[in-house]
Parts: sequence; structure tokens; C-alpha cells
Amino acid sequence: MGFTVEDMLIVSSQRYQMQLVAGQGGWSNSISWLLMLEDLTIIRNFSGKELAVTTGLGFQTEDRLLTLLHELLSHHASGLLVNTGYYVHHIPERAIAFCNENDFPLLTVPWDVVLADMIKDLSIRIFLQGSTDEQISAALISAIEQPEAEEQYMHALLPHFDLDGTFQVVLLHRPDLDKMDTVERKRIGYRIQLYLSNITHNGHFFYYDSLFVLIINAVPEKDVRDIVQRFQDNLKKRMPAHDFTVGIGSQMTHIRHLTTAYNRAKAALAMALDTKAPVLYFDSMGIYRLLYTNPDRQLLFELSQELLLPLVEYDKKHDAGYVRTLELYLQSGGSIQAVADAMFIHRNTILYRMNNIRSMLGCPLETQEERLPYQIACLIRHMSLTPMQWSGS
Repeated sequence: MGFTVEDMLIVSSQRYQMQLVAGQGGWSNSISWLLMLEDLTIIRNFSGKELAVTTGLGFQTEDRLLTLLHELLSHHASGLLVNTGYYVHHIPERAIAFCNENDFPLLTVPWDVVLADMIKDLSIRIFLQGSTDEQISAALISAIEQPEAEEQYMHALLPHFDLDGTFQVVLLHRPDLDKMDTVERKRIGYRIQLYLSNITHNGHFFYYDSLFVLIINAVPEKDVRDIVQRFQDNLKKRMPAHDFTVGIGSQMTHIRHLTTAYNRAKAALAMALDTKAPVLYFDSMGIYRLLYTNPDRQLLFELSQELLLPLVEYDKKHDAGYVRTLELYLQSGGSIQAVADAMFIHRNTILYRMNNIRSMLGCPLETQEERLPYQIACLIRHMSLTPMQWSGS
């Protein structure tokens, strides 16, 4: 997840007497760069993940400092570092409360610290971590695409991950993400990383296959759910205009099974997009796990069409709702009354329809073995398999 506020504190707490005075909930925020500012002008050019550094020259009053914090938060900065002791002697309580409420890191270093030296030191560390992140992304992609070629990724990942531990993949989809220019996509990616709270070196975030990918290593599944929930809450609060869909795969043990974890996350994402669910876990998909992980989508389409074709064709001509009737009949375990209640139709009409349906299908639909193929065919109809539009819904 890059060079974080936590990393910076580890390096700087003694060397530069750096302290985190508020916004401890943002300790995992990644930092893309350190930028000096003494007024608000430069903030409009922030892309996200910048850590602002100020002597406080332009923010000596409490109101001006609060205005700065509001602007930095709205422009998705990683935090604010104040050089205290000359222009700003202490951090106001209102500023501390604001940062704590928004999990926005507010840090201080004393006046006798030479800011130029500190910024140069930390910027070099950020740059080096960025190069390392690119290598990690490439190695993880190799693990997804060629799991059997372990020599291509094991050595690069060993210093950074528990390769024998669990791996879980979270995929984030946004319409037209692949059509954006690189700068805009990076800007959105930077902001997303700020909202993935409580995860630093247990995870890695990158863009791949037209998706944002988060790979989480050796984190209990309950904590993963907390991370995803906090991400959703942060996204709604700070990026309400961005429409993201999230698919989460199963936890798999050992790096060689990362490709399975990734494919299951893709299956969860595909179903989430079909069902308009904002977030979906693969392990909650039931029998759809078998259907969405089948790479032969044409086979699924053909299977459903072959079984339901007589009803589909009849519905095209007569708008009779036979496909829907059959689906509800199978869902209710063969209860005529339940179908009648769901469709607001007299049960005698449903009896008549079901007799016709059995005749058209050439199947009495009495046993579970007889019903199962048609249940699966109905499930397949809700999947986006081809651009072709289904009829008879």
C-alpha cells in the first residue's frame, strides 16, 4: 500500500521528533509526495495522497487552520504536518477534534527541525517505495496469470508477504474505468487507497484488467469485512458521485492459489453487476458459485436455451409469462398457492399454466431430479452471458 503515515512515523519519531497528535484512524494512509504550502492556492492541484507540510505562516489563527484542514480533506490529502514552535505554538482543540472525527492525520515536528532535510529524506523513501510497489504489482500479476511459474514471482514477493498465509482478493469496478486517461485513473486510485482503512503492508493495491485490485494477505476474514465496510462508508461520505461495485473472493492459502482467489472475486463482481449489488462476497453466492466460475459462458447460455426454449418461444407469441411461472413454481418447491400469491393470479390459472408447461417441456416436474435442470436453467437466465436479450421474462 505504498509509504504510509505509519512508515513515516517509524522513520521520523526519533529522527525528527515527529508526533501524530490527531486522526490516528488514518495511520494507514498512503503518501504519494510531501508538498510545502503556506496558503490554499496549491491545494487545487492535489491529485490525492499528498501530505501537506506547513510552518503555519498562513494559518496562524484557529479559523485559518480549520479552513486548511477542510480543504485538504476535500482534496483527498493524506494528512497535514505542522512545523510548530514559531507561527503555530499549539494545535487548537477544534482542529484536533476535526481530524479525529474524519480520521485525518495531523502531525507535528518542532521548529528546530530543518524541513528541507526532512522533506528530502522522506521524499526519497516515498520514491523508493513506489518503485518497490511496481515490482510487487508485476509479481502479483504473474502469480495470477501463471501460478505454476513460481520462479517469476516468489522471490520478489517473499520479503513483503506471508506466502504460506491466506490471500483474499477484492475487486473494485467503476464504469468506463478502462477508458480514462492514466492521470485521472491514478487520481481516483489514490483516493480509494485513502479509504481502505486499517490495512498497510498486509495488502497491495493496483490497477489490472480494467479493475482496481486489492490483495489482502494474512488478515482474518472478519477484519476483511470490517475493511470493506469502512471503505464503503468512506466512499459514500467522500466520493458520493463515484459508482463502485465490489466483488470479494474466498480466502485461499498460499500464494500459488492467488489465481483462484482472483477468479472467485471476478465471479462475485460479475454477479454483483448483474444483480446491482454494491458489494458481494463469493462465499455467499450459493449455487451461483458454480455458474459464475464456469468460463464457458456459451455453454451455460445454450443449456438454458435448450431447456426453456418451448416456453420462451410461447411467451414471445402470447406474452403468457410461462417462464416466470415455472421459475416461481420451482422456487416455491412446487406450491401452486405460493405462485398464485406471488403473481397475483387465481390458483386455477396457475394450475392451468403448469399443466401446459409440463406438456410443452415433456416433463412432469414431480421429482427433485426432474426439477433440478430447469432450476439451473432459470438461474442462468439472470446472468449476463451475452449481449443477446432474453425474451419471455
